[in-house]
Amino acid sequence: MPHGEQAQQRTHGATPAGGQWYPPEWPDRIRALADGSLTPVEPRRAATVMLLKDTAAGPVVHMLRRRTTMAFAGGAYAYPGGAVDPRDEDRLVGWAGPDLDDWAARLRTDARTAQAIVCGAVRETFEEAGVLLAGETADTVVGDTTGADWEADRQALVARELSFAAFLDRRGLLLRSDLLGAWARWITPEFEPRRYDTWFFVAALPEGQRTRNASTEADRTVWIRPADAADGYDGGELLMMPPTISTLRSLEPYRSAADALAASAGQDLDPVLAQAALENGEVVLSWPGHDEFTKRVTFGGGS
Repeated sequence: MPHGEQAQQRTHGATPAGGQWYPPEWPDRIRALADGSLTPVEPRRAATVMLLKDTAAGPVVHMLRRRTTMAFAGGAYAYPGGAVDPRDEDRLVGWAGPDLDDWAARLRTDARTAQAIVCGAVRETFEEAGVLLAGETADTVVGDTTGADWEADRQALVARELSFAAFLDRRGLLLRSDLLGAWARWITPEFEPRRYDTWFFVAALPEGQRTRNASTEADRTVWIRPADAADGYDGGELLMMPPTISTLRSLEPYRSAADALAASAGQDLDPVLAQAALENGEVVLSWPGHDEFTKRVTFGGGS
């Protein structure tokens, strides 16, 4: 029987919350990484957006639940997002807000890569939530995007039949990079077969637009207060990966979407990468700076 099936988990120190996503195959993969039989795959660049809107009870964030049939994080709650399209760095796009050099400095990368990451954040938000952070001028944003013509373009983007730059050009739109704030960066652990180097952004829902579940990967969407979502995670009701619950908790202090966006400039973008080790017969999985997620797994013997 594989080690992962025999593993009995126990926690030391900070107790991980009940909703932490922890696949049973992780201990075996961690052991394989430690003994050199597993070679890490190169992570793909990705972007995800914490879309906020204000309510009388404070800001709420748009979240989707991944279908339980998904191979990666099935049933977990997350934000709209996905892998960067390499075409997003091939040509300059219509742009408003901080220039690419400023974004490159903020994201700690080169200008072309910065454009691809920011484009990925805006494109994925449109693809998965139907919300578009773009306008005809540097101080306007498009309104309702639920018409049939918008849907045809959205589906063409999803199918990669249309590049994001071509989409913006055809509609005479500028990407409103000033409506985004970079918030965090997490890299999928080295033992995972599907790895992403993901930049998290925050943005406010533009006036006149509304979200919808446009993702084929999600079976439901919700608007929820970050504190309420965190309570659901702590109670084991909402399943989440460490980057999701960590960023949710970091949103709790802000009383409006504008406050969160303004605070984004001071957020730490040091990449967070899980570390795995074998200690006295235990597999220890930790995320530096995030003790809440530390896991120790003891094996019951056998092979």
